[in-house]
Amino acid sequence: MGVTPDDAFIADVLRHLVQINSVNPHLDASAPGEADVVTYLDDVLNGLGIPTRIFEFAPHRPSIVGTVAGVGGGKSLMLNAHIDTVATDGMADPFGATVRDGKMYGRGSYDMKGAMAACIGAVKALRDAGVVLLGDVIVAGVADEEYGSVGTAGLVEVIRVDAAIVTEPTHLQTCLAHKGYVWVRLHITGRAAHGSRFEEGIDANLRMGRVLQELAVLERQLRESEPHPLVGPPSIHAPLISGGTGISTYADSCVLQIERRTIPGETVEDVERQLREVVDRARAEDTDFDVSLETFFVREPFEVPPGAAIVRALDVATERHLGEVAVHIGDAPWMDAALLSAAGVETVVFGPSGGGAHASEEWVDIDSVFTVAGILAETAIDYCGTA
Repeated sequence: MGVTPDDAFIADVLRHLVQINSVNPHLDASAPGEADVVTYLDDVLNGLGIPTRIFEFAPHRPSIVGTVAGVGGGKSLMLNAHIDTVATDGMADPFGATVRDGKMYGRGSYDMKGAMAACIGAVKALRDAGVVLLGDVIVAGVADEEYGSVGTAGLVEVIRVDAAIVTEPTHLQTCLAHKGYVWVRLHITGRAAHGSRFEEGIDANLRMGRVLQELAVLERQLRESEPHPLVGPPSIHAPLISGGTGISTYADSCVLQIERRTIPGETVEDVERQLREVVDRARAEDTDFDVSLETFFVREPFEVPPGAAIVRALDVATERHLGEVAVHIGDAPWMDAALLSAAGVETVVFGPSGGGAHASEEWVDIDSVFTVAGILAETAIDYCGTA
């Protein structure tokens, strides 16, 4: 069954969304967050006759859900898009929603208000065509993906669906996997002393240098390890280090923060074991090597089988719209797809084309937003079933 999205409506929704400042306040303390976007989406969805619920899983950080109820007997599908953005540093006109050469410019246009507009355009297309679904279609505009993902993390606790499409931008390709990450803090203790008293001081920074040497070995090993077929090999880097109090004082403490990017199949336990081995090698010649290891934040990798029902439905709709075989890809950045998948929801990632995510010039290809809306609508028809 074919449906025709209302392109003018979608473009208008996209323009309004980009014009609303929804910078994540964790990334800019003066930013407003998602409240104004939720108010706008509430009006739009209610105007389409779609009932909504607003959830606040953290104070002043609302997420919104609109439900197109099925008549029963079909599978349910969530169309998920985050409505927060990163900060606007270096942008000349972050909320201008300027259109040039078929592209809309502005913060969040690509990441990912274009997708949010496509989700709403999809459910409007279903309504306009008079489609009666068996299963529910849920449109979710979620808070805080750019920092802690409190929106999707909260929704998986209160809303149960069979499948989800996370509509992060994928350039109209079907993303079946992405990497995760583990943040680890290493703390090495030394002994403070005057810089002239080498017999009294123990330099924690020099001790950490041994760890860094072993981390460099591990980094090479990871890059040369067998890659995942869609997301490539795992990786590690040491972005933050601090230690010492003055140039003429032996450093009594050094702290190193590590990010380890994981591929599907790897676990936190794998990462911690590797890092304990790094520390053991670093202190092999120093029995008085005092070091602690703390894992303080984890995001799991994501993967869905290409034969999953939601993937097959999405592929059929994509091929019908694009006139070519659907392309399966993996991606490096972490996404809310991992939270949905971990909750037992069959999940895939698919969204529009564009560029400039987190950059000083961000844009989305408007025609691709229209295309995504049509593909999402037809996927819902196939996956949820019709009466």
